[in-house]
Amino acid sequence: MTLAEAIIARHAGRPVEAGEFVEVPVDFVLANDITAPLAIEAFRELGRDKVFDPARVALVPDHFTPNKDVRSAEQCRVVRGFAREQGLHYFEVGRGGIEHVLLPERGLVLPGEIVVGGDSHTCTYGALGAFATGMGSTDIGYTMATGRTWLRVPRTIRVELTGELPRWVMGKDLILHLIGLLGTSGANWCAFEFGGEIGALPLDDRLTAANMAVEAGATAGLFPPDNEVLGYLEGRAAREFDPVYPDPDARYAEVIEVDLGALRPLVALPHSPANVVPVDGLERTPIDQVVIGSCTNGRWRDLLVAAEVLRGRKVHPGVRCIVIPGTQELHLRAVREGLAEVFLSAGAVLSTPTCGPCLGGHMGVLGAGERCVSTTNRNFRGRMGHPESEVYLANPAVAAASAVLGRIASPEELSRREG
Repeated sequence: MTLAEAIIARHAGRPVEAGEFVEVPVDFVLANDITAPLAIEAFRELGRDKVFDPARVALVPDHFTPNKDVRSAEQCRVVRGFAREQGLHYFEVGRGGIEHVLLPERGLVLPGEIVVGGDSHTCTYGALGAFATGMGSTDIGYTMATGRTWLRVPRTIRVELTGELPRWVMGKDLILHLIGLLGTSGANWCAFEFGGEIGALPLDDRLTAANMAVEAGATAGLFPPDNEVLGYLEGRAAREFDPVYPDPDARYAEVIEVDLGALRPLVALPHSPANVVPVDGLERTPIDQVVIGSCTNGRWRDLLVAAEVLRGRKVHPGVRCIVIPGTQELHLRAVREGLAEVFLSAGAVLSTPTCGPCLGGHMGVLGAGERCVSTTNRNFRGRMGHPESEVYLANPAVAAASAVLGRIASPEELSRREG
């Protein structure tokens, strides 16, 4: 069996095949400030008094927090009250962060598990070897009550990795390459299974790649858990776990070979994550804003790479540069290890953890005609604000270099100009 099939089969208690529907127990459930209120409503309608296991449910307000208006404050009030009533994991301002960065950091999502969340980017946890997928709020309400859910066993697309990442190329470029190859629906009802030289990708980069699997239509994006994953979870895992691995003779719907060494920094042009081109050749595109962060690229390596580009340089006077660490802990580490000073000295803003501008919520909404280079995951029309604004998706190195030059640029071009 493939990795996805093997995890589902373990939970179903029998072998499974791609395409069949199964009902399985889940190991962890999550929702956020947008989806949790509807999930709570669905839970109430079932007439249940208690969730199936408070230790296996997390509610994380992160999209409109810190509360941007009365409506978002009311959403968080409902979520907060339910979390306290039920004794759930609850992470809010000053203690939490962006859900898909926070939960791995807290060791709450683990290899071999089935994780469902009221957010499409729940697939992020596949980087740890979990079968993780997003669901609607009604499904999440039912799962909070029963500890069970339904799944359609996905077909699996194997992504065979070879080579080493060149300088300034990151996990963002790998997943943009795949989305550009397959389109935004080319992996519908499929799971990506990354194999081969996965050790060439640092864990933070794997989390980025898994995060955006859904942008190709995939149900999940999975990496077999190697020693780096197991080392990361040592002393961090909230409970015992048993990793699952694909069979050597697993059968795949498709195999895509990717030479990491041949990748270049890529940019997804408006208004689709599949509209992918190399950063080279876009140098004449002026910008108004840069966002570095989100559940896609708000991790430590992302901050380190952005700081490496910005250190000793200044953000272009015509650009607003917003840096958003993914969690409170990452924000604190950035302060302790000097990255905060690098960002602030360069003329960037360092924000408290929030999804904020990614969905056009707050902390960086775009006006008509404005362009933004962003490390977020979606660039649909109007995603970050006005429908006449434009979002260009890129890795943190490209975003930082663009902030300095005031137009889309690669770090290599920045070095050449200064040399």
